[in-house]
Amino acid sequence: MRDPNNPCLFCNIKENGLADKNTLAYASYDTYPVSYLHCLIIPKRHVKNYFELNNDEVIACNDLIKKIKEEILLKDSSVKGFNVGSNVGKTAGQSVLHCHIHLIPRREGDVENPQGGIRAVIPLKQHYKRKA
Repeated sequence: MRDPNNPCLFCNIKENGLADKNTLAYASYDTYPVSYLHCLIIPKRHVKNYFELNNDEVIACNDLIKKIKEEILLKDSSVKGFNVGSNVGKTAGQSVLHCHIHLIPRREGDVENPQGGIRAVIPLKQHYKRKA
């Protein structure tokens, strides 16, 4: 199996495979999508994780997140929500050690009970009862 970090998969992206780009970041549809139109927002500069981004890169990534979100809504009217997140470190599930932010479209009924959203990464913490 090819190591996605040697050479870095996200440093060697093909321009024709991009969903969009700006001066500091680009968007690419995920090769292993969680849902249809799952997109990755990736800074062009090689940094390990979100916390290493400078302010301009955070803004560039955020601009693409908002732009791609609108494009997804135009492509698929069944999308009713999104999960946005980044895995930071191998312990958190990061496998490509180049910062990337997941924009995951969600549709009604795509899971039995969506309560907890990203809390589902630790299944026992997903469903919780609110304190009165």
